[in-house]
Amino acid sequence: MEGLPVQHGGSTSTPRQIPVVDYLVLGDEPHLSARQCRSCGALYFDRRNACAKCFAAEFTSSRLANTGRVRAFTFVHRVKRPFVSAIVDLDGGGVVKANLLGFETPEDVAPHVRVALTTFVVGTDDDGTEAIAFGYKRLGKTA
Repeated sequence: MEGLPVQHGGSTSTPRQIPVVDYLVLGDEPHLSARQCRSCGALYFDRRNACAKCFAAEFTSSRLANTGRVRAFTFVHRVKRPFVSAIVDLDGGGVVKANLLGFETPEDVAPHVRVALTTFVVGTDDDGTEAIAFGYKRLGKTA
């Protein structure tokens, strides 16, 4: 989701946004980007000097799918409002750990539930720059 227009002294502007992780690409179509080994196809979110699977040293950038299925999840209760932490198997390859949004009770989520990437503002600095994070919501429902 691109930032909503903000009023500043009578003018409308879009605030500057930065992703909270390097592998979140913002813009008209936010998505995750991974480093893909040119030799074996292994995917990594962090920078690598060599592939952990085949030890090759050449990588390319790979845009990952915005949809997938929940592999595993847990409700985390260490804060006032519990949240759902999950492992998501992305369509077309890739696995990511992220929070699920819009799942209020354990009955709301189960393994293999279809989910889609969503972005949201987690904070704004004194200059108005928004920090953008990502999570996953149930596919076809709003979070």
